[in-house]
Amino acid sequence: MTAWPALRTLAWHRPLLAATAAMAVLVVVCLVGLLVDPRSLTGAPVWAKPLKFSISVLVYAASLAWLLGILSARRRRLAWWIGTVSTIALVIEMVIIVGDAALGITSHFNVSTPVSATLWSVMAFSIVLVWMAALVTALLLFRTDLGDPARALAIRAGTVIAVLGMGLAFLMTGPTAAQLDHFQGIAGAHTVGVPDGGPGLPLLGWSTVAGDLRIPHFVGMHALQVIPLTALLLEVLARRVALVRPPTVRFRLLSVVIALYVGVLAILTGQALAGQSIVRPDALVTTLTIALVAAVAVAATLVLSAASRAAIPPTDAAVP
Repeated sequence: MTAWPALRTLAWHRPLLAATAAMAVLVVVCLVGLLVDPRSLTGAPVWAKPLKFSISVLVYAASLAWLLGILSARRRRLAWWIGTVSTIALVIEMVIIVGDAALGITSHFNVSTPVSATLWSVMAFSIVLVWMAALVTALLLFRTDLGDPARALAIRAGTVIAVLGMGLAFLMTGPTAAQLDHFQGIAGAHTVGVPDGGPGLPLLGWSTVAGDLRIPHFVGMHALQVIPLTALLLEVLARRVALVRPPTVRFRLLSVVIALYVGVLAILTGQALAGQSIVRPDALVTTLTIALVAAVAVAATLVLSAASRAAIPPTDAAVP
């Protein structure tokens, strides 16, 4: 089992690291804004959206800087361009989000004025660039030797699922039927079944009365961190627990985790598109969730049982 690359030995992408540091500062600025600015926008504090996006961009930029750093040396120049384009696009997106928040106007889906429509178009184009850069990164990871098979599976699967999760954002960009019937300058929505701005979960803002496409978008996107971290935890556990030490066992366990993640993402996406709140699942969603968890539990048990049997040395036949 080869060691993970030490942080100090990675070829960190400096513009992405600079963006990470800038987002850390912006998180503090947004927290101060939440404390001193009483304004609200679409039912939430005006600085809530910049705060959420600054945290998300911080995590994503740091993760992408790490991913690009583990690509092979011959991909280094392409990796630099991927990271640089992503950095520029992310900064443009954040400048628009923060600027609109400071002005007290919504940034996403806002086409109420020529200026707002232009800013939304620029932001949408930036988002597409970030998604395309992530897609290219995912493809490059399949052409890179990542060492340990279980770790390679986790990194590649995590990146692919993240690309899918990021792509779910495109489902939010089309105008709803209500918007087409009574156009008021907004074309697109986070929620399904009701206008944006209704009751939602604290801070996250996810709708508690209707479907919300931000939920599968969030869950899918953060597979980029969750699944590789799961692989890392299994490797740490393998140092103490012999049962999960064989690479094949960790590979199979990670396959189960990935199947669970994809299943949850599919259920959350279907639930959101059906206009159903995350806190009020119907009988079908509940049944599918229980079935998924049961299947994953059985699969994990089978993997560990097989590993346990393989770890028991055969007894010598009795000598008459």
